[in-house]
Amino acid sequence: MSERPEVGELTPPDRTLMGPGPSNVHPRVLRAMSTPLVGHLDPYFLEIMDEVKELLRYAFRTENEWTFPVSGTGTAAMEAAVGNLVEPGDTMLVPGNGYFGGRMAAIAERAGGDVVQVDAPWGEPLDRVDVAAAFDEHQPDVFGFVHAETSTGVLQPDVSELTSIAHDHDALVVADCVTSLGTAELRVDDWDVDVAYSGSQKGLSCPPGASPVTLNDRAVDKVQSRPEPPRSWYLDLSLLEDYWGEESAYHHTAPVTSVYALREGLRLVAEEGIEARWDRHREVAGELKAGVESMGLEMNAADEYWLPALNAVRVPDAVDADTVINRLLDEYDVEIAGGLGDLAGDVWRIGCMGYSANRRNVTYLLAALEAVLDDEGYDVRETSTAAN
Repeated sequence: MSERPEVGELTPPDRTLMGPGPSNVHPRVLRAMSTPLVGHLDPYFLEIMDEVKELLRYAFRTENEWTFPVSGTGTAAMEAAVGNLVEPGDTMLVPGNGYFGGRMAAIAERAGGDVVQVDAPWGEPLDRVDVAAAFDEHQPDVFGFVHAETSTGVLQPDVSELTSIAHDHDALVVADCVTSLGTAELRVDDWDVDVAYSGSQKGLSCPPGASPVTLNDRAVDKVQSRPEPPRSWYLDLSLLEDYWGEESAYHHTAPVTSVYALREGLRLVAEEGIEARWDRHREVAGELKAGVESMGLEMNAADEYWLPALNAVRVPDAVDADTVINRLLDEYDVEIAGGLGDLAGDVWRIGCMGYSANRRNVTYLLAALEAVLDDEGYDVRETSTAAN
């Protein structure tokens, strides 16, 4: 038998979280999480669930009845969305311009789907001409795209044009909005998106654990008409809707504290106003972007599809990406992240989202980054002068 462990109190460092997520949790969200726990079928909690659904519809800009959080992180919401829409034998068209399109493909394959890909360079959005050509060639049943690609810093433009192409071919559209919900313009109904999913730990300034999904009537019809249920019982959206809907039928023990947090995070969104929130992210991230460019650093994405919430910055020659990341964390308590997939070692991913998207954080990050780069032999003054 092992000896009784002696473990001290929890004392995590107080980081400035400026990576791809999580963002810093808003103090009001932390207070909400400290309120008394109730049962997941308690009448009070059922009222909270209804309020969360209403607040999520506002944030997604939708009237969809099936709008609720999945118990899990954003990847659970992705698996719920893809795994419920894709049946064995269905063809799903997925994006090849970033890391999370690859994850979407892996989930579709596990659901029994046949996956085809529409490509673009890592750092560019999907081109509607290429999407149309892929539809003509493959006739997919489901089309997935990443609205805000966290691995490349690209915000997908022309969403309504992509959904129009898909619907002209009788396909359903799944949008990954993990980084864009609450940070960038997102209009599920106006853009005719069938299914969208997100996470709580980025633009909503909550801990991970309760991840929003929303489905329109077309998507609900597909889910409810499946001849066989999805392979995941836990993420079966029909069963989850029975819990989150009028029946309030027991499905699982919901993470009550995470739902409290999500409700408070969404209250903050509604108080600020969703369009004002989009503007704030663009303005504050614009100062971050201007600051890194003044050091002679380059963005991975062009201005026309720059993603304010996630700034992918090219690592200059003769600078080691991981060394800078580690020094920012160790010496300044600032978290940023490195590249994924094709961009590993080539970019820094600097988040500017939710409660972390404020001018104080941006100023502090820029000063810390400049100091570390200068110490690592990158002459910030020389390059910024040359850039001007």
